[in-house]
Amino acid sequence: MNNISYKRAQSVETAIEHIGSKKESSRFIGGGTNLLDLMKYRVENPEHLIDINHLDLSKIENSDSGGLLLGATKTNADTAYHELVEEQYPLLSEAMLSAASAQLRNMATNGGNLLQRTRCFYFYNTSTPCNKREPGSGCSALKGFNRIHAILGASEHCIATHPSDMAVALAALDATVHISGAEGDRTIAATDFHKLPGDTPHIETNLEPGEIITGIELPEKGFAKNYHYLKVRDRPSYAFALVSVAAAIELENNTIKDIRVALGGVAHKPWRKPSVEKEFIGKEANTENFEQLADKLTDGAKGYGNNDFKIPLVRKSIVRALTEAMNK
Repeated sequence: MNNISYKRAQSVETAIEHIGSKKESSRFIGGGTNLLDLMKYRVENPEHLIDINHLDLSKIENSDSGGLLLGATKTNADTAYHELVEEQYPLLSEAMLSAASAQLRNMATNGGNLLQRTRCFYFYNTSTPCNKREPGSGCSALKGFNRIHAILGASEHCIATHPSDMAVALAALDATVHISGAEGDRTIAATDFHKLPGDTPHIETNLEPGEIITGIELPEKGFAKNYHYLKVRDRPSYAFALVSVAAAIELENNTIKDIRVALGGVAHKPWRKPSVEKEFIGKEANTENFEQLADKLTDGAKGYGNNDFKIPLVRKSIVRALTEAMNK
């Protein structure tokens, strides 16, 4: 059994101070729905836990830019059911309510949701090689049981996927993540928050050591009329996505004025290509164009045996999600 120290932070500043020079061996803990699992499996073995549940980061309020600011320690359940989120950003609410179970959503925090780690079987099995867990040891999933693994943006070092539903919707909505650290405050676009694996799959986000997420800002435009979150999984609840699609369209008559498509379950981060979306602005919203968009968005997709089925599945899912969004 490892000895663990515990401190309850009363402000963002003291939370950062508590981390201090112990960044590598310390972890912030909110709901703990992922961190405690990682500790039980000995995947992570922190020596210091800093409790951030008493920070003033649990509000949902209007932002200066006309959007909405979601506090980092607000629970997923309270966020998804919040009146302003349901009314102005129903795509996000829909995505969050498709995640995990009601019990977990009641504990999990918004900041923690973005920081949850992959559900790769080999990552959780400390007896197998995993570059994400032990850099340089190899990727067991490449030639192992890889049914749930990535088909886009992967590398020879890692084919794991990011499990968050919330992050996929945030990517589609062009949200911004607010961060504080010893060097001050900054923001990162939700689309840039997570990293592709490359040759450093153990570095999963663009957070610097010791930094803390303080909030997530949604822009004014919420696509509240034409949207859909489609999650394809093995069972109706408490299952991670094999493929998910956050689709949002702004229509003028039947012409695409704006369109967003973000994918989950297929890459190391939510997968989105704004350059592809722009090609379809001004075009008619129909099945033919949705199929072309799906092909372009998944160009270069590669299966690893057990997950080959994901390639046609994700393309069909994109068309279905966009069709559902158009017909709302």
